[in-house]
Amino acid sequence: MVTRIRRYAQIADVLGQYGFSIGLEKLFPGRARFRLLSSGKAPESSTIYERMRLTLEDLGPTFVKFGQIMSTRTELLPPELIEELKKLQDHAKPIPFSEVRAVIEENCPDFFDMFCEIEETPVASASIGQVHRAILKDGTKVAVKIQRPGIGEIIETDITILKSMVERIETVFPETRIYNPSGMVEDFAHQIVKELDYTREARNVERMARNFRDVPGIRFPKIYWEFTTPQLMVMEFIEGVRIDNPEAITEMGLDPHEIGVRGFHAYLKMIFEDGFFHGDPHPGNLFITAEGDIVFLDFGIVGILRPEKRQNFINLLFALVTDDIEMMLRSLEGFGIVIAEEDREALRDDLYIMMHDFGGGDEVSQLNFKLVVTELTESMRRYRLKVPLNLMLLLKVFMMVLDIGVHLDPKFNLGKEVTPYLMKLADTNTLSAGYIKRASTSLLDGVDALLDMPRNLNLMLRRLSTGTFKLEIVDTDIQKLQMSLDKASDKLMIGMVVASLVVGSSLVLQSSSFVLPKEVSWIAILGYTAAVLVGFYAIYHVIFLKFRMER
Repeated sequence: MVTRIRRYAQIADVLGQYGFSIGLEKLFPGRARFRLLSSGKAPESSTIYERMRLTLEDLGPTFVKFGQIMSTRTELLPPELIEELKKLQDHAKPIPFSEVRAVIEENCPDFFDMFCEIEETPVASASIGQVHRAILKDGTKVAVKIQRPGIGEIIETDITILKSMVERIETVFPETRIYNPSGMVEDFAHQIVKELDYTREARNVERMARNFRDVPGIRFPKIYWEFTTPQLMVMEFIEGVRIDNPEAITEMGLDPHEIGVRGFHAYLKMIFEDGFFHGDPHPGNLFITAEGDIVFLDFGIVGILRPEKRQNFINLLFALVTDDIEMMLRSLEGFGIVIAEEDREALRDDLYIMMHDFGGGDEVSQLNFKLVVTELTESMRRYRLKVPLNLMLLLKVFMMVLDIGVHLDPKFNLGKEVTPYLMKLADTNTLSAGYIKRASTSLLDGVDALLDMPRNLNLMLRRLSTGTFKLEIVDTDIQKLQMSLDKASDKLMIGMVVASLVVGSSLVLQSSSFVLPKEVSWIAILGYTAAVLVGFYAIYHVIFLKFRMER
């Protein structure tokens, strides 16, 4: 508790230094006095979004990670804030090797007997851990990824504080609930807990390696499981150049264009065929070896797409390429996005304008695609659509990979690379290309209506379950409803009486355990006769009334 209170004080202090004292006073009125903006912390010309980014950097690794993940939520946050969040870098000052050694010995007591050398200066340092180069006894060069001591407890405390803060924000500022801040923090907590387990990351590497075992030119580092624990991971050390260095790639005798195309198609395979993709395609996580292989690094963040979600994303890309608004709406709803019926027509108009302003047909440039995605996310933000994190991560990854391709070759053509791939997927999928392009014929209109039925039914059931279903009834409607219910109950009662007479009479006549008086048998026969007459009358009554109503 003392640690949490101290951390609350640190957070309040940093927020006060960057000029957010007023917000704190509104959240916690009368609790404490917060410092005003300190001189030198942020220049007077700084925008509020820049100060928010600097605040996150000063608050430490948990908040930096939170800002990085929120940088993908372009459908919720203002573009200016998104640009600032994209500047957040996951770099941290290295910790002393004495602390690193303690973590190593705790997780792998025989480590230093198995290694002949480990460099004390890390080759990379981040907020959760740092990487050291080492050499095994057999001379193999490896990278040792070591978690910072106590980082798990720090992140756990910060997440608890974050959750309490967003709950308070939703209470004091109820208009923020539409952005679902609690849900954002929950998504973040779920993600960062995964990153704290290096064995999970190691499994991600091996799963990806299995998926690409038959694909030449794509590699993943080997994992040494005998030394790997949740806080320690040992893997093959990769020597090469970053993928965003076309000059160095050319000096190695390789073709930057070919590298870009191969990397792009590797991501297409991850997304559309495997449904399991590398979630952080930062250029520093993609290396090119002297042999020309593309090696992927850092698998703390991965994306998962079930088969139906893959099909939705295929349809979304086809919709962007072919200017198909209806398919785009269906694709978005396939990802769980709920579009209010009152907003549907206006959203259609916005998407129509977007398609014709930036859409491409056959010649889809990377620039136009970026503009379309930007406008699409802006539309989702305008209509306050709640978009799942996996879709935004997917769009972010796709755009980052496109940026790398264009950086390697300014003539990189998105349409030329992606359209044949999607057509091939359409040929191998259960959905035909004709369905995907959705020609406007009467037959397909009928198919569309049928396809809309599950969505409409699902929407109705969802509204019923959430209490948002509205039923407008006037007095005359209530009277008609009451009359209909009375008639229905009368018919139901008659039916039950007829059925009882039939069943009862059958039991009496079929009874063989004792001799029945003749009068009882006649009563049973009369019951049958009455049941038949009533049944015929009921059938006539229903048919006659239906005929009269139709006339």
